[in-house]
Amino acid sequence: MIFSQIEFFIFFAVVLAGLWGARTNRAGKLWLLAASYYFYAYWDWRFLSLILLSTVVDYCVGLGLKDEQRARRRRALLIVSLCVNLGLLGFFKYFNFFIDSAKPIVEAVGLHAGSLDILLPVGISFYTFQTLSYTIDVYRRKMDAHEDFFDFALFVAFFPQLVAGPIVRAAHFLPQLAHRQPLTAANFYQGFQLFTYGLFKKVFVADRLAMFSDHVFANAGAYDSTTTWLGALAYSMQIYFDFSGYSDMAIGVACIMGYSLGENFNFPYLAKSPREFWHRWHISLSTWVRDYIYIPLGGSRGGGWRTFVNGMTAMILCGLWHGAAWTFVAWGALHGLALALNRVGAAFVGDRRVPGAGLLGWAATMFFVVQGWVLFRSESFEHAALMFRQMFAPVQGVAWYHPMVPFMLAGMAVVHAMKAAGGWERVLLPERARWFSPTILFSLLWLSVVFRPTGFNPFIYFQF
Repeated sequence: MIFSQIEFFIFFAVVLAGLWGARTNRAGKLWLLAASYYFYAYWDWRFLSLILLSTVVDYCVGLGLKDEQRARRRRALLIVSLCVNLGLLGFFKYFNFFIDSAKPIVEAVGLHAGSLDILLPVGISFYTFQTLSYTIDVYRRKMDAHEDFFDFALFVAFFPQLVAGPIVRAAHFLPQLAHRQPLTAANFYQGFQLFTYGLFKKVFVADRLAMFSDHVFANAGAYDSTTTWLGALAYSMQIYFDFSGYSDMAIGVACIMGYSLGENFNFPYLAKSPREFWHRWHISLSTWVRDYIYIPLGGSRGGGWRTFVNGMTAMILCGLWHGAAWTFVAWGALHGLALALNRVGAAFVGDRRVPGAGLLGWAATMFFVVQGWVLFRSESFEHAALMFRQMFAPVQGVAWYHPMVPFMLAGMAVVHAMKAAGGWERVLLPERARWFSPTILFSLLWLSVVFRPTGFNPFIYFQF
C-alpha cells in the first residue's frame, strides 16, 4: 500500500474516522498505533516481529539507562541496542552482500560460500536509524527515557514516515503525543496541500520521467551522447521528485492528523557546493549521519587528515545505507571526497569575493551530482562505465527523445529559477486566502489523476 494507491485513501479515511471518534488522547493514540501496525503488515505481516523486537529492546534499554549511573553498564546497555538493531539490519540487508564480496577469498581456500534468499523488510533502514537515535540520545543524557511503552511504539511505527522517512527524532515526536492533536480545518488544508504537491511530484513528474530514464539505463550503450545525457538528467530529476514527493505526502498526512515531521528537502539542485547539497538533500538522513557518525568520530577536530578520514567514513556508511552494493559504497566515497575538496577550497578562498563563484559553484555541483546519480542508478561498475562512455566519449548510437522529457526538464529548470529568484512562495505556494491557491491545488490533483502512468510504480527509496 503506497500513498498513490486507492487502497491508501480508503485506509486513511478509516484512520481519520477513528481519530475523530476517539474520546481521549489515549484512545486516539492506540487507534493510530493499531493502524500503523496494519499499514506495515499490509506489506508482509511476518516482518511485524522485527519492528516489535526493535521497539521492545530499545524501550527496555531506555528504561535501563534512565536510572543507571555506572558508565560500564550504560555502555553495555547501549551495545545491546546497537547489536540488536544493526544485527537485524545487517542480516536482512547486507548478509548476501558480504557473502558475495567474500566469496573469492572463501573459495580460494577451498570452501563454498552460498547465498540465502532473504527478503528485505520494507523501511528497515529508516526505523532502525530512528529507534537507534532514541537510545543514543538517552545514553548521552540529551533526553529522558520515555516510560509509556505505547507512545514509544507509536514513535517507532508511525505509519506516514514508517517505510521511507523522514527519519524522525524522539525528542521531536514524543512530546507531540503528550496532548491530543486536534483535527482542524487549517491542518487538513495545509496537509492536503502538501500531499497534493507530493502526489504531483511523484505521479506526474517522477513516474513520467522514469519511462524515459529507465529505458535509457536499461539499454546503456545503445543511444547517442545527447540521449544518454538526457537519460542521466531525467533520472536526477526523477529520484528527487520521487523521494521529495513521498516526503511531502508523508509530512502532509501527518499534518492532517495534527503531527509535525519536519522538513526533508529544500531544493537541493540549487546548491552551490557539495556541502550545501547535503544541507538540502534528505535532511533527516544527512543530519543523522552528522550527529551519530561524523561528530562521534571526531568531526572536524584533530586536523585536516583526521577530518578527511571522518568525513569519508561517514559518507561511505551513508552510501552503504542506501543499498547493499559496491556502487553505493563508491557513490558515498565520491561524495565524501567532494565534501573534502569543498572544505579545502573554502579554506583556500576564505573571505575573498570571487566574481561568478556562485554560478560556477552551482554548475560544478550539478555536474558532479548528476554523474553521481549515474553511478547510483547503475547495476554495476561495468554498467556505469558504459553510461559514462556514451556521455563523455560519444560513439555511434541511436538518437531517441521522449517528447515529454525536454518539456519537463525545462519546466523543472523554471521552477528552480523561480525559487532562486524568490518568486516561488509568492506564485506557486500562495497563502490560503489568495483566490488562486485552490485553483492551482486542484489543477495539480487533476493532472496527477488524469495523466497517471499505467502500472505499479513504487517509490525509489522503498528499496533502501
